[in-house]
Amino acid sequence: MAVVKLLGAWLSPYCCRVIWALKLKAIPYEYIEEDLSAKSPLLLQSNPVHKKVPVLLHDGNPISESTVILQYIEEIWPHNPLLPTHPYEKAVALFWIKFADDKSPSISKLYRTDGEEQQQAAKECSEMLEAIEEHGLIEGKKFFGGDEINMVDIAFCSVAHWLGVIEEFAGLKILEPHSGSSPLRFVRNISSLVAKPWMANFRLIRREANAAADAMTKIPCDHSGIIHVFNEPPTLVSDILFADLYGPPSFRIIV
Repeated sequence: MAVVKLLGAWLSPYCCRVIWALKLKAIPYEYIEEDLSAKSPLLLQSNPVHKKVPVLLHDGNPISESTVILQYIEEIWPHNPLLPTHPYEKAVALFWIKFADDKSPSISKLYRTDGEEQQQAAKECSEMLEAIEEHGLIEGKKFFGGDEINMVDIAFCSVAHWLGVIEEFAGLKILEPHSGSSPLRFVRNISSLVAKPWMANFRLIRREANAAADAMTKIPCDHSGIIHVFNEPPTLVSDILFADLYGPPSFRIIV
């Protein structure tokens, strides 16, 4: 039996892509959490060019970059297909995967920036949703793959899974229907497949943080998006947003 290992980090949406694909194809694998502040020799040896996660190890052979990994998984394990077999439909799917790769980074800018830069990121996210609605989710499709998830849906998982949370945290309104409701429907459909037991905790943390901030002298966030009312050392916003995906740090409020 093939030995499959995944080097990942719990906060990375790109690692989520690979995990979703492995689970949808029911491929047994070993998950190895990487400390990105002290990268392991295995990661540095497996991805010496970019030194990033995710890295899939298949019988010891390393494959890097989430989109490349997804296509590799599809070719090695063709059951439960994630790409269309028809050449044209496959080409369309690959176009939207490239679109997701190009546009999804705007989401992280929503909580790593503020002011005009954050507003520009919000505009880019809104335009991305409009493009999905008008040109991707046509004919009332539930997912990009129709009634079943395909690789395009996996590529957009960070949009569907995190955008609503970031929107709530940052006080922005991006998930608005444009000419219809397709993006909202797409987000709901994808989100319904992923359990979010931590959402109640997230809202509680946010309420308590706001209360704590009101009771103390407020310290502005710096450019990295650090919230200074949490924990010690200060906790990154991303720690909250991705809490409980693989086993989060614990939080407590200090006043």
